[in-house]
Amino acid sequence: MNAKTEAIHLLDPGLLSKRFASVRSHSQARAESLSEEDCCAQSMEDASPVKWHLAHTTWFFETFILERFEHAFHAFDPAFRVLFNSYYNGVGDKYARPFRGLLTRPSLREIQAYRHDVDRRMQQLLAPDYLFRLPSEQREALMTLLELGLQHEQQHQELMMTDVLHLFSCNPLQPAYTRMPPQRSVDLELHWQAFDAGVVTIGSEGGFSFDNELPRHRQFVEAYQLASRLVTNGEYLAFMEDGGYRRPELWMSEGWSWVQAQALQHPLYWQDVHASTGKAFGHEADGWHVFGLHGLQKLDPNAAVSQISWFEADAYARWANARLPTEAEWEHAAYQTMQSDESVLTQLFGVCWQWTSSSYAPYPGFTAAAGALGEYNGKFMSNQYVLRGSSCVTPDGHSRRSYRNFFPSTARWQFAGIRLARSGHWSV
Repeated sequence: MNAKTEAIHLLDPGLLSKRFASVRSHSQARAESLSEEDCCAQSMEDASPVKWHLAHTTWFFETFILERFEHAFHAFDPAFRVLFNSYYNGVGDKYARPFRGLLTRPSLREIQAYRHDVDRRMQQLLAPDYLFRLPSEQREALMTLLELGLQHEQQHQELMMTDVLHLFSCNPLQPAYTRMPPQRSVDLELHWQAFDAGVVTIGSEGGFSFDNELPRHRQFVEAYQLASRLVTNGEYLAFMEDGGYRRPELWMSEGWSWVQAQALQHPLYWQDVHASTGKAFGHEADGWHVFGLHGLQKLDPNAAVSQISWFEADAYARWANARLPTEAEWEHAAYQTMQSDESVLTQLFGVCWQWTSSSYAPYPGFTAAAGALGEYNGKFMSNQYVLRGSSCVTPDGHSRRSYRNFFPSTARWQFAGIRLARSGHWSV
């Protein structure tokens, strides 16, 4: 893992302690409004209970840091080593993912006690009188694992939100995670930004990165264009009304079979609310609504369409006489935007992850780390597509243009949307 940062090299114990406490408390804050029942339930195999997320992120620090660096290490509960191991075969046995919702024991209170205990012990490791007694190699190894653990927890903070949203969508009461009103969207004009052909360099430029963002390397891209903003609900509705889910010529063969088998007609959380049924749940107006963290809301035509699978994104792009960008195009365009004094592209970060046409594969020269942590990313480089950017539930400070998110082509429960691309410098 490439987890070195300037903060690590400066080794300011006070800053390290505050950063650790801040990230850990943010997980707690995201779970604060949830009931114990909310935290225990699992709505599908791909999701996990919030209680499990809270425990697994704690397990990560206990297993990979405390077990290695703590004097006279003792496990909080030896059974947790199996219960909260996600997919690290190098660590040992795992409890099957589809059945995490059956773990009514340990209780949420016991998980909170587990977090408190591991937090206390981690802070002891970060204290100056302990940290600076370590040999320099061990100290750097501890700091590298610490940063990886914090970034890992931020990943799970996002997953907590996507999994809670799916859980709540299964409830006929359609509960809201937050009572705060949703942020109003603005009508952004779409234009096409052109980029010249040439050799571009992609991958992490330094600071923290996961191993799948390395090594930094060169790729050649032909001339291309990217849409200045994401595809909106209103635009996606036009695709639906034009028979988008009924036209096999728009879909990959596997995608068409999937659409037919699942009888899909609209994005995951869209609901066509009729006046009679809507009134029973407090929605006077009929028409299309979208269920989100704010509950069921009238469809906002200017908001970015979200919870879209790769198959749906690809079909929409074909319908729009466009395509999905490659990840090299996306990263190059993001770099150009961030270097420009003008607003080249908008909504790169903080709205929706954006599907690319790139299969999730190793960069040239990629080598997985030794040991169990080498399983973090590399072993998933099969049958997945890359997403770039970040979403509205990505924690602050967890976004960067080299970040490679990845999911299977049928994944719909993530905050994933569409940015269109076109080849060449043509215009209409």
